[in-house]
Amino acid sequence: MSAPQEHSGASLAFHIEGLTKVYEMGDVLVHALRGVTLDLYEGEFVVLLGPSGSGKSTLVNILGGLDNATAGSVNFRGEDLTDEDESALTKFRRNHVGFVFQFYNLIPSLTALENVALVTEIAIDPMTAEEALDIVNLTDRSGHFPAQMSGGEQQRVAIARAVAKRPDVLLCDEPTGALDIKTGIVVLEALKRVNETLGTLTVVITHNAAIAAMADRVIYFADGNIDRIEANDHRVDPSEISW
Repeated sequence: MSAPQEHSGASLAFHIEGLTKVYEMGDVLVHALRGVTLDLYEGEFVVLLGPSGSGKSTLVNILGGLDNATAGSVNFRGEDLTDEDESALTKFRRNHVGFVFQFYNLIPSLTALENVALVTEIAIDPMTAEEALDIVNLTDRSGHFPAQMSGGEQQRVAIARAVAKRPDVLLCDEPTGALDIKTGIVVLEALKRVNETLGTLTVVITHNAAIAAMADRVIYFADGNIDRIEANDHRVDPSEISW
């Protein structure tokens, strides 16, 4: 059973009910999610914590329309995504979701500005690439190629690329996993700015428990289930975090 949850004020973005995911690995069945029930709200900053294999990434992949559930349902703003075909899920991702991963996936032959501009060409109501880079404080690096930038700068370009289409949901899988603490804090500050400036529901997967202090809610995963949910009465600024 998943943990009970309470929330007030904000509108519901996702309603997840009894979400189950089973992978077939040869003759072995791997239960990645075991009936997860969860509500996520517009504009909140959520951190998912738990060991590898606890179900965090599987949940985020299903929320983002990258994977399908074995059972249960995912509802986004009143629309049931559970049985949508690939075309509908592609449209959902394009119109509503931004992704940030541990590794930046930038195109080496394009500048920071050009990497971000790729997304603006397919979005419905994008900001300019320049505006997106300004949100992550990288205007001065817009003409640089990925090889000319640090890891933290490349990750901030990846965040700018993800938010340039003004997504309703930003899904981040270990965005600071490859970074040192100083650089990681700069990246977290960029995510905080996106969350506050655009009102984007931001979901961050991490192994780093210290990051939980900057979240509205922290959702702890264990063995494919939600172990517990904790709310922070006071969100700590990334500059105050240490690990």
